[in-house]
Amino acid sequence: MRTLRRVRRLVRFAAFGLVVAAVATELAKPEPERTWEGRVLGMVPYDFRPPTLQRIRDAYWNPGSGRLFSDRVFGVGWAVNLHRAKALLEVAFGRLMGTGESLSIRMTVRSEGSSKRPDVVITRE
Repeated sequence: MRTLRRVRRLVRFAAFGLVVAAVATELAKPEPERTWEGRVLGMVPYDFRPPTLQRIRDAYWNPGSGRLFSDRVFGVGWAVNLHRAKALLEVAFGRLMGTGESLSIRMTVRSEGSSKRPDVVITRE
């Protein structure tokens, strides 16, 4: 329990640090050059512009993107492209339940007394 609390505290501290770094980056620019969007440390995206319906749609439901994580609509970090997550879950569920593209596995039976391992043949159906 104590470890979980420490991890939570560390995550909050890191998130707060990223927000402060993003705001400091924008405030360091001259006022006409401030866009309120960019990347902290060249890696973590931030966007403090007011969200629009189109940007919300592009971040959270974008069939045209193959990325699972997209830039967040407001704040620091990433958003989950739910369309891509749905597609990945459908593929995983299909494989798990055997309804999607399946593999056929055939094994030859080893005769008693034989030290030879059985042959395994895997084919796509």
